[in-house]
Amino acid sequence: MAMKLKSPAEIEILRENAQLLQEILQRLVEEARAGVSTLSLDTLAGRLIAEVGGRPAFKGYRVGRYVYPANICTSLNAEVVHGIPRADRILQPGDVLSIDIGMIRQGFCADLATTVIIEDAPRSSEDLLVVQTAQEALWEGIRAARHLARVGDIAYAIQHYVNSRGLSIVTNFVGHGIGRQMHEEPQVPNYGSPGQGPLLRDGLVICIEPMVANSGRDLIEVEVQDDNWTAVAPGATAAAHFEAMVRIRASEELPELLGCGALERVPSR
Repeated sequence: MAMKLKSPAEIEILRENAQLLQEILQRLVEEARAGVSTLSLDTLAGRLIAEVGGRPAFKGYRVGRYVYPANICTSLNAEVVHGIPRADRILQPGDVLSIDIGMIRQGFCADLATTVIIEDAPRSSEDLLVVQTAQEALWEGIRAARHLARVGDIAYAIQHYVNSRGLSIVTNFVGHGIGRQMHEEPQVPNYGSPGQGPLLRDGLVICIEPMVANSGRDLIEVEVQDDNWTAVAPGATAAAHFEAMVRIRASEELPELLGCGALERVPSR
């Protein structure tokens, strides 16, 4: 499938959707406290998405014979992504919580993710390092997303930064183009070589989403749990996932940041 460059009118809808979704994600982060269930966050997300005239992009999403049952993904500690919200999953101080959220509105998608440490109370310096590294890796990838650069430049920037910090890149999942479909071309891996892959052109909208863990190897594959969705980093105590939507533009050196999951809540200590 060819990459779909977006018109100014399409970009305007994508921009609005991404900004609305970022505001919703911020609300979820504010509600993510010790004693709160991940299911309550899911319920709130569904209500907030409906209030802005959208619908959840993840609920009903099909991979093979498996259908995702929730509005958002809530992944805890060594879980990387696709954790299913549950009433019996109660947040505890120090939990590493990743929230992945998608919305369809006016015929176009938005997709963002963030990771926070509950009560800003990391259980270890290693857990904090994982979250901070994933957040900074997102910015490294964004800075590499320039007009006439290549996908491999983004991939290399992310991998080089993460591995230089002694942490692991998840290889099973990648960033992607986005538009009328949640996952469009090109795929945007978080590992690779500079100068390789598809050319980035003005009007392309992509999601950049590093997934990082402390598994002790440069590159890792996740282990999918019995619910057929939850992906866990083997041997890790923590995993983190950040995602932003950016528009490649020829008129500026850097891409336009349409929406971003790096919400500046990661503690600095």
